[in-house]
Amino acid sequence: MNFAFTEEQEQLREFVRAFMEDKSDESAVREQMGTEQGYDQAVWSQMADQMGLQSLIIPEEFGGQGFTFVELGVVLEEMGRALLCAPFFSGMLASLALLHSGDDDAKKAHLPGIASGETIAALAFTEENGKWDQSGIEATADSSGKITGTKSFVIDGHVAGLLIVAAKSEAGVSLYSVDAADPGVTATALVTMDQTRKQAKVELNGAQGTLVGTDGKGWDVLGTVLDLAAVALAAEQVGGAQYVLEMAVQYAKDRVQFGRPIGSFQAIKHKCADMLLEVESAKSAAYYGLWCAAEMNDELASTASLAKAYCSDAYFHAAAENIQIHGGIGFTWEHPAHLYFKRAKSSELMFGDPAYHRELLAQRIGL
Repeated sequence: MNFAFTEEQEQLREFVRAFMEDKSDESAVREQMGTEQGYDQAVWSQMADQMGLQSLIIPEEFGGQGFTFVELGVVLEEMGRALLCAPFFSGMLASLALLHSGDDDAKKAHLPGIASGETIAALAFTEENGKWDQSGIEATADSSGKITGTKSFVIDGHVAGLLIVAAKSEAGVSLYSVDAADPGVTATALVTMDQTRKQAKVELNGAQGTLVGTDGKGWDVLGTVLDLAAVALAAEQVGGAQYVLEMAVQYAKDRVQFGRPIGSFQAIKHKCADMLLEVESAKSAAYYGLWCAAEMNDELASTASLAKAYCSDAYFHAAAENIQIHGGIGFTWEHPAHLYFKRAKSSELMFGDPAYHRELLAQRIGL
């Protein structure tokens, strides 16, 4: 069994890294995080037209390229490394919900637009109660599909044209597609710590939804989507963790105190070594999760929680240690270290924090 990336997957990595270095350097990230929409439309179009990134895991029959979750993980790792500001992750979540809904009509209606980059889509399921499980869904849908409720922490919800919304019908939790232009939809960007990934509050006041999949079976779909999302986020976290490790090591080599590089001092040397160990272990967890996701095997559920918990801890610790190694300059607004620290913290909490996933993992393996 070979868990190494193929030559084609490594070429994909090189291709995406070159694009990110050109289009998502620090100045571009700072510029986009300061805008209301949070991304560059021209770059978004290039991602679709030149790179085909939005279509990566969408099947060819719906206008996509039909790659596996492993290729998606490679791309997300590079996006995490570059702190890309774009509604890519949100579109991936919506695509996964549609793909696993079993609703061919919904797939035909929405996936081609997402694949081409013309449709910005978001998955709206979390609410102001902050819960990530089924009990947190309080929005309701009547028999005609009109939805009432408030969704919060919706990634890129303020710029989405299509919303996949989880709401309670008489049959149970169900999924609905909602046109964000519906007069019953109000989306407001939230002020969050990490502005490299925008989130929004979406208020639904009788917004018309179209049922996606089977009525009352929405959580069956969402449960799978959240496991896949946890693996995808773990891959993205690995990219960020690897970059802050490189940043810290380079600074330890360049910064001279008392006539010698600070990396020659044991305290700094050990910090870098510990970071390397954690980052490499995080890669192992994330990569195995990607393989399980690509195969959709029985290990996915447990591996997803394992990867999310470990990669969250590793990224946050690496980002914090990077600041410590940089010393005073690492705390300044002008230095990029804080951008990665904030992304590490927001990613740690997304889809449930490490404690939540450790408990979930214990339940899933029967402890």
